[in-house]
Amino acid sequence: MKNLTAAERVAIARHPQRPNITDYIDGLFTDFFEMKGDRLCREDPAILGGVALYHDRPVTVIGTRKGKTAEESIRCNFGMPGPEGYRKALRLMRQAEKFRRPVFTFVDTSGAYPGLEAEARGQGEAIARNLYEMSRLTVPVITVITGEGNSGGALALAVADRVLMLENAVYAILSPEGFASILWKDAARHEEACGLMKLTAPDLLALGVTDDLIPEPEGGAHLAPARTIREVDRALSRHLAALLKESGPNLAAKRYLKFRKMGVSQSKEAAPPREEP
Repeated sequence: MKNLTAAERVAIARHPQRPNITDYIDGLFTDFFEMKGDRLCREDPAILGGVALYHDRPVTVIGTRKGKTAEESIRCNFGMPGPEGYRKALRLMRQAEKFRRPVFTFVDTSGAYPGLEAEARGQGEAIARNLYEMSRLTVPVITVITGEGNSGGALALAVADRVLMLENAVYAILSPEGFASILWKDAARHEEACGLMKLTAPDLLALGVTDDLIPEPEGGAHLAPARTIREVDRALSRHLAALLKESGPNLAAKRYLKFRKMGVSQSKEAAPPREEP
């Protein structure tokens, strides 16, 4: 599927039957025990998380949940978490740090919920807190972008040692429709925006924003979910094995530097010294 346009990949990434967090939990992990609530306000179904076994190793699993039926999608707010969801995720990651469990996160969201009530309950602070805390974890953290990964709502679960993307997933600062609305005041130009945003898995791998591309079946992951999950399993096993060889402080230091250097531009020649007046 190397000849697909960016807009075509966005359409595949948004396919409603694409494997979601529950499919990955069922296919990759055993003995999953869901943990609910942020211990401050309420439970947010848009983020699913808990502890499980991955090839007999205790791990923490967290993912955004869009839902597949109309009823489930409404209950999960179409995969747009509120601050409670991000605080729940942070609670689970802190627990993973305490008990030395690797953390796996699965991201498929159009973004954090932008509603007034979410902002009133601290949406911005919750996302910022996750970015800060994830950068300091001393256990391995691996993120898989499985569908859409838009805005800070995605990044709040993706400050990881390894960020992997399915071949037709997309990862960007906002949706193409939002990008077109801001740049041209015309959301109808979203397909044109897709081509400019460098949001595809091959683009982001080349830019060094992500660390690996996971192949999908011809036509997309929704056409052969079991095969897709096997490919994800291979990638997770390979990257986890490498990360487990690193010390905790070294993991945190490398993760911090990895994100700090993104977007930094260095000229090929040193700038000449300024002359004093």
